[in-house]
Amino acid sequence: MRSTQIDKAPVAGVKPAARTLDLEDVTVRYGSALAVDRVTLAIEPGEVVALLGPSGCGKTTLLRVIAGFVRQARGRVRVDGTAIDHLPANQRNVGIVFQNYALFPHMTVSENVAYGLRARGARGPEVDARVSRFLDIVQLGSFRERLPRQLSGGQQQRVALARALAVEPSILLLDEPFAALDRNLRLDMQIEVKRLQRSLGLTTILVTHDQDEAMSVADRIAVMNKGRVEQFDSPVAIYDRPQTLFVNGFIGSTNLLNGRISAIADGIATVVLDAGATLQLPAPADLGPNKPVLLSVRPEQLELSATPGPGAWRIEPGLSLPIGAQLVHEAQTVDGVSLKIVEPRRATPASVARLFCTLAADARPSLFPRST
Repeated sequence: MRSTQIDKAPVAGVKPAARTLDLEDVTVRYGSALAVDRVTLAIEPGEVVALLGPSGCGKTTLLRVIAGFVRQARGRVRVDGTAIDHLPANQRNVGIVFQNYALFPHMTVSENVAYGLRARGARGPEVDARVSRFLDIVQLGSFRERLPRQLSGGQQQRVALARALAVEPSILLLDEPFAALDRNLRLDMQIEVKRLQRSLGLTTILVTHDQDEAMSVADRIAVMNKGRVEQFDSPVAIYDRPQTLFVNGFIGSTNLLNGRISAIADGIATVVLDAGATLQLPAPADLGPNKPVLLSVRPEQLELSATPGPGAWRIEPGLSLPIGAQLVHEAQTVDGVSLKIVEPRRATPASVARLFCTLAADARPSLFPRST
Protein backbone atom coordinates (compact mmCIF):
# COMPACT_ATOMS: atom_id res chain seq x y z
CA MET A 1 0.00 0.00 0.00
CA ARG A 2 1.24 3.45 -0.92
CA SER A 3 1.55 6.24 1.61
CA THR A 4 2.76 9.81 1.13
CA GLN A 5 5.64 10.36 3.56
CA ILE A 6 6.56 13.97 2.85
CA ASP A 7 4.84 17.15 4.03
CA LYS A 8 4.89 19.62 1.16
CA ALA A 9 4.38 23.39 1.31
CA PRO A 10 3.75 24.70 -2.24
CA VAL A 11 5.70 27.65 -3.60
CA ALA A 12 3.43 30.61 -4.27
CA GLY A 13 2.20 30.53 -7.86
CA VAL A 14 3.41 26.98 -8.50
CA LYS A 15 1.05 24.04 -8.60
CA PRO A 16 2.46 20.90 -6.93
CA ALA A 17 2.72 18.00 -9.37
CA ALA A 18 3.48 14.95 -7.24
CA ARG A 19 3.02 11.72 -9.20
CA THR A 20 3.54 8.06 -8.53
CA LEU A 21 6.20 6.34 -10.63
CA ASP A 22 6.21 2.58 -11.07
CA LEU A 23 8.86 0.50 -12.77
CA GLU A 24 7.59 -3.01 -13.44
CA ASP A 25 10.04 -5.76 -14.38
CA VAL A 26 12.16 -3.38 -16.49
CA THR A 27 14.91 -5.15 -18.45
CA VAL A 28 17.43 -3.58 -20.83
CA ARG A 29 19.94 -5.38 -23.03
CA TYR A 30 22.83 -3.97 -25.04
CA GLY A 31 23.47 -6.82 -27.45
CA SER A 32 24.16 -9.86 -25.30
CA ALA A 33 24.93 -7.75 -22.22
CA LEU A 34 22.21 -7.38 -19.59
CA ALA A 35 22.32 -3.74 -18.39
CA VAL A 36 19.12 -3.71 -16.29
CA ASP A 37 17.72 -6.98 -14.96
CA ARG A 38 14.00 -7.09 -14.08
CA VAL A 39 13.93 -3.99 -11.91
CA THR A 40 10.66 -3.28 -10.10
CA LEU A 41 10.25 -0.14 -7.99
CA ALA A 42 7.15 1.63 -6.64
CA ILE A 43 7.95 5.30 -5.99
CA GLU A 44 5.66 7.47 -3.89
CA PRO A 45 4.31 10.90 -4.86
CA GLY A 46 6.75 13.66 -3.89
CA GLU A 47 9.47 11.18 -2.95
CA VAL A 48 13.19 11.48 -3.72
CA VAL A 49 14.63 8.12 -4.69
CA ALA A 50 18.36 7.69 -5.29
CA LEU A 51 19.65 5.06 -7.70
CA LEU A 52 22.99 4.24 -6.11
CA GLY A 53 25.73 1.90 -7.22
CA PRO A 54 29.15 1.52 -8.85
CA SER A 55 29.87 2.43 -12.45
CA GLY A 56 28.22 0.04 -14.87
CA CYS A 57 25.53 -1.15 -12.42
CA GLY A 58 22.64 0.07 -14.63
CA LYS A 59 21.49 3.15 -12.74
CA THR A 60 21.96 5.65 -15.60
CA THR A 61 20.41 3.23 -18.09
CA LEU A 62 17.37 2.95 -15.82
CA LEU A 63 17.10 6.75 -15.65
CA ARG A 64 17.27 6.93 -19.45
CA VAL A 65 14.47 4.37 -19.71
CA ILE A 66 12.25 6.62 -17.57
CA ALA A 67 13.20 9.65 -19.68
CA GLY A 68 12.46 7.79 -22.93
CA PHE A 69 16.01 7.89 -24.29
CA VAL A 70 16.43 4.09 -24.05
CA ARG A 71 13.82 1.49 -24.99
CA GLN A 72 13.58 -1.44 -22.58
CA ALA A 73 13.44 -5.05 -23.79
CA ARG A 74 10.61 -5.81 -21.39
CA GLY A 75 8.66 -4.25 -18.53
CA ARG A 76 6.59 -1.11 -18.02
CA VAL A 77 7.06 2.46 -16.81
CA ARG A 78 3.91 3.99 -15.33
CA VAL A 79 3.15 7.50 -14.06
CA ASP A 80 0.05 7.65 -11.86
CA GLY A 81 -0.78 4.15 -13.08
CA THR A 82 -0.69 5.05 -16.79
CA ALA A 83 1.95 3.46 -19.00
CA ILE A 84 4.22 5.97 -20.79
CA ASP A 85 6.39 3.47 -22.69
CA HIS A 86 4.78 4.29 -26.03
CA LEU A 87 5.54 8.01 -25.68
CA PRO A 88 8.69 9.60 -27.13
CA ALA A 89 10.97 11.49 -24.75
CA ASN A 90 9.57 14.92 -25.66
CA GLN A 91 6.02 13.86 -24.76
CA ARG A 92 6.65 12.27 -21.36
CA ASN A 93 6.56 15.51 -19.35
CA VAL A 94 9.79 14.54 -17.60
CA GLY A 95 12.36 17.15 -16.56
CA ILE A 96 16.02 16.15 -16.53
CA VAL A 97 19.19 17.81 -15.21
CA PHE A 98 22.40 16.34 -16.64
CA GLN A 99 25.80 16.08 -14.98
CA ASN A 100 27.31 18.68 -17.35
CA TYR A 101 24.14 20.88 -17.19
CA ALA A 102 23.91 20.90 -21.05
CA LEU A 103 23.32 24.66 -21.25
CA PHE A 104 23.48 26.33 -24.67
CA PRO A 105 26.59 28.55 -24.50
CA HIS A 106 25.28 31.10 -27.05
CA MET A 107 21.97 31.59 -25.22
CA THR A 108 21.34 33.84 -22.23
CA VAL A 109 20.09 32.43 -18.94
CA SER A 110 16.49 33.36 -19.77
CA GLU A 111 16.78 31.85 -23.27
CA ASN A 112 18.13 28.61 -21.83
CA VAL A 113 15.26 28.38 -19.35
CA ALA A 114 12.73 29.18 -22.11
CA TYR A 115 14.12 26.57 -24.49
CA GLY A 116 12.03 23.63 -23.26
CA LEU A 117 8.89 25.73 -23.19
CA ARG A 118 9.38 26.96 -26.75
CA ALA A 119 10.18 23.44 -27.93
CA ARG A 120 6.75 22.43 -26.61
CA GLY A 121 5.04 25.20 -28.52
CA ALA A 122 4.66 27.85 -25.81
CA ARG A 123 4.89 31.44 -27.02
CA GLY A 124 4.56 35.04 -25.90
CA PRO A 125 3.82 36.32 -22.37
CA GLU A 126 3.29 32.80 -21.02
CA VAL A 127 6.94 31.93 -21.68
CA ASP A 128 8.23 35.16 -20.14
CA ALA A 129 6.07 34.68 -17.06
CA ARG A 130 7.25 31.12 -16.47
CA VAL A 131 10.91 31.99 -17.06
CA SER A 132 10.70 34.84 -14.54
CA ARG A 133 8.88 32.66 -12.02
CA PHE A 134 11.40 29.82 -12.07
CA LEU A 135 14.45 32.06 -12.18
CA ASP A 136 13.08 33.70 -9.03
CA ILE A 137 12.56 30.26 -7.48
CA VAL A 138 16.23 29.35 -8.03
CA GLN A 139 17.26 32.87 -6.96
CA LEU A 140 18.71 33.93 -10.32
CA GLY A 141 16.19 36.58 -11.33
CA SER A 142 18.90 39.24 -11.75
CA PHE A 143 21.07 36.98 -13.96
CA ARG A 144 18.62 36.48 -16.81
CA GLU A 145 20.71 38.30 -19.47
CA ARG A 146 24.02 36.61 -18.65
CA LEU A 147 25.61 33.87 -20.73
CA PRO A 148 26.52 30.51 -19.12
CA ARG A 149 30.25 31.30 -19.24
CA GLN A 150 29.58 34.31 -17.00
CA LEU A 151 28.17 32.10 -14.24
CA SER A 152 29.75 29.95 -11.54
CA GLY A 153 29.26 26.18 -11.55
CA GLY A 154 26.56 26.41 -8.91
CA GLN A 155 24.73 29.14 -10.84
CA GLN A 156 24.87 27.08 -14.04
CA GLN A 157 23.36 24.18 -12.16
CA ARG A 158 20.53 26.43 -10.95
CA VAL A 159 19.84 27.48 -14.54
CA ALA A 160 19.69 23.83 -15.63
CA LEU A 161 17.33 23.14 -12.74
CA ALA A 162 15.11 26.13 -13.62
CA ARG A 163 14.96 24.92 -17.25
CA ALA A 164 13.86 21.46 -16.10
CA LEU A 165 11.27 22.88 -13.68
CA ALA A 166 9.86 25.48 -16.11
CA VAL A 167 8.02 22.84 -18.14
CA GLU A 168 6.31 21.77 -14.87
CA PRO A 169 7.28 18.11 -15.27
CA SER A 170 5.48 15.16 -13.75
CA ILE A 171 8.82 13.58 -12.80
CA LEU A 172 12.21 15.23 -12.19
CA LEU A 173 15.33 13.24 -13.11
CA LEU A 174 18.77 14.23 -11.81
CA ASP A 175 21.74 12.52 -13.48
CA GLU A 176 24.72 13.00 -11.12
CA PRO A 177 23.99 16.75 -11.02
CA PHE A 178 26.47 17.58 -8.25
CA ALA A 179 29.50 15.65 -9.53
CA ALA A 180 31.24 18.65 -11.12
CA LEU A 181 30.98 20.88 -8.04
CA ASP A 182 33.53 21.29 -5.27
CA ARG A 183 32.72 19.80 -1.87
CA ASN A 184 31.27 22.87 -0.14
CA LEU A 185 29.24 23.99 -3.14
CA ARG A 186 28.01 20.44 -3.66
CA LEU A 187 26.56 20.38 -0.15
CA ASP A 188 24.93 23.79 -0.65
CA MET A 189 23.32 22.63 -3.90
CA GLN A 190 22.14 19.36 -2.38
CA ILE A 191 20.33 21.36 0.29
CA GLU A 192 18.92 23.75 -2.33
CA VAL A 193 17.66 20.98 -4.60
CA LYS A 194 16.08 19.18 -1.66
CA ARG A 195 14.37 22.42 -0.59
CA LEU A 196 12.98 23.04 -4.07
CA GLN A 197 11.90 19.43 -4.50
CA ARG A 198 9.97 19.47 -1.23
CA SER A 199 8.36 22.84 -1.83
CA LEU A 200 7.29 21.91 -5.37
CA GLY A 201 6.22 18.42 -4.35
CA LEU A 202 8.01 16.78 -7.27
CA THR A 203 8.62 13.05 -7.51
CA THR A 204 12.37 12.92 -8.12
CA ILE A 205 14.90 10.28 -9.20
CA LEU A 206 18.56 10.98 -8.44
CA VAL A 207 21.35 8.94 -10.03
CA THR A 208 24.57 9.00 -8.03
CA HIS A 209 27.60 6.91 -7.14
CA ASP A 210 28.18 9.05 -4.02
CA GLN A 211 26.78 7.24 -1.01
CA ASP A 212 26.91 10.33 1.24
CA GLU A 213 24.88 12.25 -1.33
CA ALA A 214 22.27 9.49 -1.53
CA MET A 215 22.07 9.18 2.25
CA SER A 216 21.56 12.92 2.75
CA VAL A 217 19.20 13.78 -0.14
CA ALA A 218 17.06 10.70 -0.73
CA ASP A 219 13.97 9.49 1.11
CA ARG A 220 14.72 5.98 -0.13
CA ILE A 221 17.70 4.42 -1.88
CA ALA A 222 17.77 1.67 -4.48
CA VAL A 223 21.23 0.08 -4.27
CA MET A 224 22.05 -1.45 -7.64
CA ASN A 225 24.61 -4.09 -8.57
CA LYS A 226 25.05 -5.74 -11.97
CA GLY A 227 21.72 -4.47 -13.24
CA ARG A 228 19.68 -5.54 -10.22
CA VAL A 229 18.32 -3.75 -7.17
CA GLU A 230 19.84 -5.46 -4.13
CA GLN A 231 17.94 -3.35 -1.58
CA PHE A 232 15.32 -0.60 -1.77
CA ASP A 233 14.86 1.04 1.59
CA SER A 234 15.33 4.16 3.69
CA PRO A 235 18.90 5.44 4.18
CA VAL A 236 18.83 4.47 7.87
CA ALA A 237 17.61 0.93 7.13
CA ILE A 238 20.22 0.42 4.41
CA TYR A 239 23.01 1.59 6.71
CA ASP A 240 21.84 -0.24 9.84
CA ARG A 241 20.22 -3.32 8.29
CA PRO A 242 21.88 -4.18 4.95
CA GLN A 243 20.25 -7.21 3.38
CA THR A 244 23.22 -8.41 1.33
CA LEU A 245 26.97 -8.45 1.72
CA PHE A 246 27.28 -6.14 -1.32
CA VAL A 247 25.02 -3.47 0.20
CA ASN A 248 26.83 -3.87 3.50
CA GLY A 249 30.20 -3.17 1.89
CA PHE A 250 29.08 -0.48 -0.54
CA ILE A 251 27.32 1.74 1.99
CA GLY A 252 29.68 3.27 4.53
CA SER A 253 32.73 1.62 6.06
CA THR A 254 32.58 -1.69 7.84
CA ASN A 255 34.73 -4.32 9.53
CA LEU A 256 34.31 -8.00 8.64
CA LEU A 257 35.23 -10.56 11.32
CA ASN A 258 35.34 -14.31 10.71
CA GLY A 259 33.34 -16.51 13.04
CA ARG A 260 30.99 -19.47 13.45
CA ILE A 261 27.55 -19.91 14.97
CA SER A 262 28.00 -22.48 17.73
CA ALA A 263 24.39 -22.58 18.89
CA ILE A 264 20.97 -20.95 18.51
CA ALA A 265 18.41 -20.78 21.32
CA ASP A 266 15.32 -18.59 21.72
CA GLY A 267 16.23 -16.48 18.69
CA ILE A 268 19.75 -15.75 19.99
CA ALA A 269 22.85 -16.99 18.17
CA THR A 270 26.08 -17.70 20.02
CA VAL A 271 28.82 -16.53 17.66
CA VAL A 272 32.43 -17.54 18.29
CA LEU A 273 34.80 -15.14 16.54
CA ASP A 274 38.16 -16.26 15.18
CA ALA A 275 39.46 -13.10 16.87
CA GLY A 276 38.86 -14.75 20.25
CA ALA A 277 35.49 -13.51 21.56
CA THR A 278 32.08 -15.09 22.06
CA LEU A 279 29.06 -12.90 21.31
CA GLN A 280 25.32 -13.25 21.79
CA LEU A 281 23.47 -11.78 18.78
CA PRO A 282 19.99 -11.97 17.24
CA ALA A 283 19.87 -15.07 15.06
CA PRO A 284 19.39 -14.45 11.32
CA ALA A 285 16.51 -16.39 9.78
CA ASP A 286 18.67 -17.94 7.07
CA LEU A 287 21.59 -19.16 9.23
CA GLY A 288 21.75 -22.20 11.47
CA PRO A 289 24.17 -23.74 14.00
CA ASN A 290 27.68 -24.70 12.95
CA LYS A 291 27.59 -22.30 10.03
CA PRO A 292 30.64 -20.13 9.22
CA VAL A 293 29.70 -16.45 9.22
CA LEU A 294 31.02 -12.96 8.65
CA LEU A 295 30.22 -10.48 11.39
CA SER A 296 29.93 -6.96 9.95
CA VAL A 297 30.23 -4.04 12.36
CA ARG A 298 30.65 -0.33 11.60
CA PRO A 299 33.82 1.41 12.87
CA GLU A 300 31.81 3.71 15.15
CA GLN A 301 30.15 0.68 16.76
CA LEU A 302 33.41 -0.69 18.15
CA GLU A 303 35.02 0.39 21.43
CA LEU A 304 38.59 0.10 22.74
CA SER A 305 39.40 -0.98 26.27
CA ALA A 306 42.51 -1.37 28.41
CA THR A 307 41.14 -4.47 30.14
CA PRO A 308 39.50 -7.69 28.97
CA GLY A 309 35.84 -8.27 29.58
CA PRO A 310 32.77 -10.17 28.31
CA GLY A 311 32.68 -10.19 24.53
CA ALA A 312 36.11 -8.52 24.20
CA TRP A 313 38.93 -9.67 21.94
CA ARG A 314 42.61 -8.79 21.93
CA ILE A 315 44.01 -6.46 19.28
CA GLU A 316 47.35 -5.09 18.19
CA PRO A 317 46.97 -1.27 18.00
CA GLY A 318 48.25 0.59 14.94
CA LEU A 319 48.05 4.17 13.75
CA SER A 320 45.55 6.73 15.03
CA LEU A 321 44.45 9.47 12.63
CA PRO A 322 42.53 12.64 13.58
CA ILE A 323 39.86 13.35 10.96
CA GLY A 324 37.82 16.41 11.87
CA ALA A 325 35.94 15.77 15.08
CA GLN A 326 36.76 12.05 14.99
CA LEU A 327 39.75 9.85 15.71
CA VAL A 328 40.20 6.79 13.50
CA HIS A 329 42.21 3.93 15.01
CA GLU A 330 43.81 1.14 13.05
CA ALA A 331 44.19 -2.26 14.73
CA GLN A 332 44.68 -5.92 13.94
CA THR A 333 43.09 -9.01 15.49
CA VAL A 334 44.98 -12.13 16.52
CA ASP A 335 43.71 -13.89 13.37
CA GLY A 336 45.13 -11.16 11.13
CA VAL A 337 42.02 -9.11 10.33
CA SER A 338 42.53 -5.33 10.02
CA LEU A 339 40.05 -3.19 11.96
CA LYS A 340 39.07 0.46 11.91
CA ILE A 341 37.62 1.93 15.09
CA VAL A 342 36.14 5.43 15.18
CA GLU A 343 35.56 7.48 18.32
CA PRO A 344 35.07 11.19 19.09
CA ARG A 345 38.35 13.09 19.20
CA ARG A 346 38.99 14.25 22.75
CA ALA A 347 41.02 17.27 23.82
CA THR A 348 43.28 14.97 25.85
CA PRO A 349 43.92 11.59 24.17
CA ALA A 350 43.78 8.50 26.38
CA SER A 351 47.29 7.69 27.59
CA VAL A 352 46.60 4.09 28.69
CA ALA A 353 47.32 1.45 26.08
CA ARG A 354 44.02 -0.09 25.02
CA LEU A 355 44.65 -3.61 23.85
CA PHE A 356 41.10 -4.98 23.69
CA CYS A 357 38.09 -4.33 21.45
CA THR A 358 34.39 -4.96 21.98
CA LEU A 359 31.01 -4.06 20.53
CA ALA A 360 29.50 -0.80 21.73
CA ALA A 361 26.29 -1.11 23.72
CA ASP A 362 24.21 0.30 20.84
CA ALA A 363 26.01 -1.65 18.10
CA ARG A 364 23.85 -3.19 15.35
CA PRO A 365 26.14 -5.78 13.74
CA SER A 366 25.02 -7.91 10.79
CA LEU A 367 25.70 -11.57 10.16
CA PHE A 368 26.24 -12.98 6.66
CA PRO A 369 27.04 -16.51 5.50
CA ARG A 370 30.74 -17.10 4.84
CA SER A 371 32.03 -19.42 2.17
CA THR A 372 34.71 -21.78 3.44
